[in-house]
Amino acid sequence: MFVVRRNPGNPLLAPVASDAWQSLAAFNPSVVVDTSGLQRMYYRALAHPTVVIAPFGPGSSIGMATSSDGEVFSNQQQVLAPREHWEAFGCEDPRATVIDGTTYLTYTALGGFPFGPENIKAAIAVSKDGITFDERHLVTPFNAKAFTLFPQKVAGKYAALLTAHTDWTAEHPRPVMGLALADTIEEFWSPEFWNEWHANLDQNALPNLRRVEGDHIETGAAPLYTEQGWLLIYSYIQNYYHEESRVFGIEAILLDLDDPKKIIGRTYPFLVPEESYEKDGMVPNIVFPSSAVVDGELLDIYYGGADTVCARASVRFQDLMEALTKGGAAEFVRAPENPIISPISTNEFESRLTFNPAAIDLDGSVHILYRAMSAVNTSTIGYARSKDGVHIDERLPVAIYGPRADFELKIGGPLGNSGCEDARAVVMEGRVYITYTAYDGAHPPQCAIASISVDDFLTHCFDRWSEPLLMTPDGIDDKDVSLLPERLNGKYVVYHRIHGRICADVVEDLLFKERVTGLIDILGPRTGMWDHAKVGISSPPIKVEGGWIMFYHGVSALSRYTIGAALLDESGLKVLSRTSDPIFEPGAKYEIDGEVPNVVFPCGAIVRDDTVFLYYGGGDTVVGVATASLSKILSTLI
Repeated sequence: MFVVRRNPGNPLLAPVASDAWQSLAAFNPSVVVDTSGLQRMYYRALAHPTVVIAPFGPGSSIGMATSSDGEVFSNQQQVLAPREHWEAFGCEDPRATVIDGTTYLTYTALGGFPFGPENIKAAIAVSKDGITFDERHLVTPFNAKAFTLFPQKVAGKYAALLTAHTDWTAEHPRPVMGLALADTIEEFWSPEFWNEWHANLDQNALPNLRRVEGDHIETGAAPLYTEQGWLLIYSYIQNYYHEESRVFGIEAILLDLDDPKKIIGRTYPFLVPEESYEKDGMVPNIVFPSSAVVDGELLDIYYGGADTVCARASVRFQDLMEALTKGGAAEFVRAPENPIISPISTNEFESRLTFNPAAIDLDGSVHILYRAMSAVNTSTIGYARSKDGVHIDERLPVAIYGPRADFELKIGGPLGNSGCEDARAVVMEGRVYITYTAYDGAHPPQCAIASISVDDFLTHCFDRWSEPLLMTPDGIDDKDVSLLPERLNGKYVVYHRIHGRICADVVEDLLFKERVTGLIDILGPRTGMWDHAKVGISSPPIKVEGGWIMFYHGVSALSRYTIGAALLDESGLKVLSRTSDPIFEPGAKYEIDGEVPNVVFPCGAIVRDDTVFLYYGGGDTVVGVATASLSKILSTLI
């Protein structure tokens, strides 16, 4: 579990109108730190079309800026401009590596126009002082980009990563990220070396990182040495061949120290275009990683925004490494006893499915209020109790709550879904409140609320529920409703989901004479990430020092349900931080297979000491529980 935070001072570097060579764009930065602590940022500069620096008109060159504090970069100067015939149309996207005191600047060389596979290749420039690059070489005789050197030897050899065949041809329709090992640095600009390497491309390639055939990958920053492996920050582009739906993202992968072709772990995209300097520019909606530097406890990731500016985002280095070495969303640990609740065929109300449970901790027991579905797909709320939070000590053979009002009684087809779905429960002022999705099978689902006294709840007097009240307007698809479990300034906070986003309303009372409308936007999907399609609140927020932790479910573009966490301020209305990766995802068979596959869907959580017990539906079929450290989650979010 980790949180990626953008530098509040972004963009770090932008075009300078008065400098012809960087008047249009300054982006895709690569940062190295010298022995004095001075940071040198190399970046791609683009001239305005009226400036002739390449044979056809505008063109790219490479600039350099310096910084003593990592925040303010200045002293910009052009250090590499087209000179050789194989780069006459531009020098792009530098990646700097210092080996034995020598700075090697690798870049993309454009040797012809219009640009195409035959004239886009990798090149390298060499400098003793990091400023003057008198020596330069063409590297690959074939189409390639994003060539970058490892900062130290691998298995006794100099090492490089590159992306071969980034530009489509019938012979090579998809890119390949490959590893090259050489006895000397000079071999990297030997045509014979690369002809042999390319003849064995399959053996030199990393495993295919593309999740979908139409996706694209490109090497990003120079690999970083860690004790666990080589850390590579790289570009992952979804739907690359469809411009209208293309999504640029940044991911991380951990490679074996001795054999970097072996993958130890990888992340999902954790940074996608969201800010204005990433969405608007020369080429909109681009974040492209080109450098990564460890700075104390942080990993600083430098990237280009919208092919126009230089920017930086940071993540706690240890958090990212834990996510990579644990193999993904491992913050929550499943109970070995899972599933703890499954359908019982002889109980008609829960004969088909039991899932999506609420939970409250009262009188020394965890009370689990789960969604039960009958053979005719009517949803009610079942009841189970556990003293230790895992083993079921009591389970009732009948539903404790079911549809009573017109807005939740079935009026659709006889086998259509209807009833009371996905309850969340809180205890306030001596009463147990449940909020749930009310659905009649014909109209859009709405949010409803009912309550019962704590005494009646504990004595199982479930005929004493209050009459259900609608909370949301007619005709609007609204689900995933929960209350903040505490009144703030005498008022109540209601969370619900409209158009795939979590929104909130602040109300005077819980009578809902006026329906809530989602006036406050809380949290939305992130295009291209694991919560791409929609988000919804999971359990009611948990109070922590300085605010609230909200667990929420995110739905991917492939309809996979995973769980994230956000830290809210004391009002419960402002997001202070949010996990960049999921903290719990489908992995067990009962989550991957089910009525709806690849789903974990919590509706309840309780805390005992420092342990969070998260109660969830697995595959929309059974109930499971998973545990995690609350302090660990909070420390990551702060």
